[in-house]
Amino acid sequence: VMLHQPPPDSTPSNSGEKDPLKSNGDPSAGAPEEKVELRKKVTLLRGISIITGTIIGAGIFISPKGILKNSGSVGMSLVVWIACGILSLFGALSYAELGTSIKKSGGHYTYILEAFGPQVAFMRMWVDMIAIRPAGLAVIALAFGRYILEPIFMPCGVPEIAIKLATTIGLTAVMYLNSMSVSWTARIQIFLTFSKLLTIAIIIVPGVYLLFKGETKNFENAFEVNTIHLSGLPLAFYSGMFAYAGWFYLNFVTEEVENPERTVPLAICISMVIVMICYTMTNVAYYTVMSAEELLASDAVAVTFAEKLMGNFSVAVPVFVALSCFGSMNGCLFAISRMFFVASREGQLPEVLSMIHIRRHTPLPAVIVLYPITLLILFLGDIYSLLNFMSFLRWLFIGVAVIGLIYMRYTRPDMPRPFKVPIFIPAVFSLTCFFMVFLSLYSDPINTGIGFAISLTGIPAYYIFIHCERKPKWFQKLSGQRSLQIILEVVPADQ
Repeated sequence: VMLHQPPPDSTPSNSGEKDPLKSNGDPSAGAPEEKVELRKKVTLLRGISIITGTIIGAGIFISPKGILKNSGSVGMSLVVWIACGILSLFGALSYAELGTSIKKSGGHYTYILEAFGPQVAFMRMWVDMIAIRPAGLAVIALAFGRYILEPIFMPCGVPEIAIKLATTIGLTAVMYLNSMSVSWTARIQIFLTFSKLLTIAIIIVPGVYLLFKGETKNFENAFEVNTIHLSGLPLAFYSGMFAYAGWFYLNFVTEEVENPERTVPLAICISMVIVMICYTMTNVAYYTVMSAEELLASDAVAVTFAEKLMGNFSVAVPVFVALSCFGSMNGCLFAISRMFFVASREGQLPEVLSMIHIRRHTPLPAVIVLYPITLLILFLGDIYSLLNFMSFLRWLFIGVAVIGLIYMRYTRPDMPRPFKVPIFIPAVFSLTCFFMVFLSLYSDPINTGIGFAISLTGIPAYYIFIHCERKPKWFQKLSGQRSLQIILEVVPADQ
């Protein structure tokens, strides 16, 4: 379904005709013609940094206690961390098969589109655009704003207005970086990923050193039956799966990956092993230094750990957390903008969102489209309520995408599959996703019901903006807005 077909003279042609954009006062007029497209600049190292740098956010440093609280014991919490890592690896392997057999960017949206058609794919994209991504980005940005200012205001609290101003600066910096250069976005993501891994190493090394010296008192009776909460284990798994979420982000940029048949599976597998080791060993280090009671009582676990072990070094921890949040923002925006780019290319969003900057070769409109929505939610909306409403939908649509893998094994058996996983892997993972959706419905039916109702607004939106021939006038103007194209210096990508 295509919203808008540009007239023949508005698209750069192979016959050497001049594009009107480049001759009407554009700075690049007279410059040598070159192919305008998203270039393959994501190498294996950059792919690993996108996945690892986006998964590891602030949670492991600040509040990794949801699993301990719901599992009831130190030993069982470590089992849950490892089990959630393995289940997430199953999901990641499923996406590795999807990413190597469907070599298009867009992640969940593209796979649902290929398997189940445009209606279901639009529902996924609609929910992402109006709520999930702006709210998720705002939450990470707020954490960045709070922790980057904490060393300045210590020991006092940081004023709310200062947090929101710092948050806005952080968001603007990430948007600008992603708009200007794919290469620099990737380089900074590598640097931020290494800074996260350095922070985790600073926690793990002294913790494991003390463990080998005999500090094992907190691991005594680690699997004590009386303290294990079987009723809380599903919630512990829910927390754990959220901690590992982010393994799918490389699939959003498949078209920009060098040699995707090799790079995508390798990057996914290496990243998941790194994250599993980091998460498990960080928790072992925490338990070596702190008792379960101290960990549950702490508002910022890494800060408490540093105060007990390193004295004044704890002042530096908020800065490392802020860098970690900046890396998560950067990786998330880099990936999500490609989903809007692909949705526009498929005719489900205004055409301008699938255009590329003529010199920088970045999908500029798709990058900045979230900026006003995120700022609006940041200053006016109830971010955490919105996330509570929508969180279950993430797992619902990931489960649907993985079911699509199984479905296409039978409906498209001849599709090339350079990387193929045993069928039980996507089956187990999709069941895990649907279990988490059921758990959301059971534990919080009101918020989940509201989120489901918000997602259903995608049905009338699809018929108004996509299916209906007589679309709203403002939408038609936005779809064919030539002046916006000139202001942003963007042109349709060469196919």
